[in-house]
Amino acid sequence: MAPAALADKVFGWVERATIEPWGVAVKAKLDSGALTSSLDAREIELFEREGEEWVRFRLKLEDTESEEVFSEQLELPLYRDLKVRGAGGRDERPVVLMKVCMGDTVYEEQFSLRDRGEMLYPLLLGRRTISHLGLLDVRRTFLQGPSCDADSPLQAYEPDDLSEGH
Repeated sequence: MAPAALADKVFGWVERATIEPWGVAVKAKLDSGALTSSLDAREIELFEREGEEWVRFRLKLEDTESEEVFSEQLELPLYRDLKVRGAGGRDERPVVLMKVCMGDTVYEEQFSLRDRGEMLYPLLLGRRTISHLGLLDVRRTFLQGPSCDADSPLQAYEPDDLSEGH
């Protein structure tokens, strides 16, 4: 995206987003301290399908608009494993490619899967995703509500030159 186009889109440190293709509305924390985005997932298990590694997991998200619980079991190809080091020690998480609507655009991005049930935000967007969105204003929230539909542009995932890590 051209720098002038990016300047038009300013996002706050917390935004509303939808998980696509279901349109489930969630609050997303934009976290410039994380490289890879993270999504609340339960019952995570790796398995093999036709010689490839896949991940089976359950999304259990409360839709912030309808207040209904969305619960869906998904099976997606494993994109990569993510090794995370933090205060709690080392952790390894599966990463899959999924789609999220931010503003008026659908973005296909990397998401590490982990149980975020104790976290305030079920969706955390890291620098890889933020770099595609526009500018981040850390002083403000809810600047760009999701408004995606069947005609919304899709920014397909493209590997980047950001180093692997969390």
